[in-house]
Amino acid sequence: MELLDPLVRRNLAVREDGPSWVAALPGLVDRLREKWGIAELGRRYRGGSHSLTAAVTLADGMPAVIKVPMVDPENRLEAEALRLYAGVGAVELLGYDPESGAMLLEEARPGRLLEDHPDRLEAIDIGCALLRRVRRPAPQGHRFTLVTDAAAAWSHSLGNRAPGLHGEARGLAEEAAAAALELSRASGPLTLVNRDAHFGNILAAQREPWLLIDPKPLAGDPAFDAGYLLDWLIADDPTPTNADATARQVASALEARHEHVLAWGLVRAMDNLICALDGGDATESYLQTAAAINATR
Repeated sequence: MELLDPLVRRNLAVREDGPSWVAALPGLVDRLREKWGIAELGRRYRGGSHSLTAAVTLADGMPAVIKVPMVDPENRLEAEALRLYAGVGAVELLGYDPESGAMLLEEARPGRLLEDHPDRLEAIDIGCALLRRVRRPAPQGHRFTLVTDAAAAWSHSLGNRAPGLHGEARGLAEEAAAAALELSRASGPLTLVNRDAHFGNILAAQREPWLLIDPKPLAGDPAFDAGYLLDWLIADDPTPTNADATARQVASALEARHEHVLAWGLVRAMDNLICALDGGDATESYLQTAAAINATR
């Protein structure tokens, strides 16, 4: 069986260490199969950008999931976040290989995505309730990136890129840089938050109705969870009216500050625009989303 999804393989081919990581993957998988008593390697899951994720069956017949990421600054502490969640609102971490960053995970069955829920308003309440459920103080001595540091970095990068943009994009980058700078000055308790919080990472399960997968943890303002979520939620209708209504619902459901939800949404939309621009991808949808969010601030 081909271990990697074709899209993941293409993504890795353009990364500096990607080809060597791909070449070493079969041997690593063999080692992990022996380490964790994996009797059968099943179907791989689609999606993701730079990891192998596949269903497995353990020697005792228990179903599970193996995830082997190419470790980067965003995913390096995924296992640590799952340990802190301890199965409350998130899939359980069954095994961890520090050398490779690979994880053996609980399988969420039936695994239906919350993004496929027929009622978007109900889905927002379900998803935000789950994000509140996994919310917890960052432990003493944690290694998570601080949200304020991430905000400062975004402010710097967006401010530097703004002069090279044109028209509306330039103004929005300047607005996002200013918003990120203000967010970098926030104070308050450090909460474990997730930079990849969207409804494609919340799955229907049996142990609990819904379980979070694939956390990308930081520590700081709980409204941070809303940034990527808001950007993702309004992408199919990027109007000020929809942005305002969605931001208000998300802020209420997350019990987060409305103005911070909007600020994070703008910052994340413009960061996505810059990433798309650098990757040669279309930017219009991110521009529309950022403009809609900014119009409500």
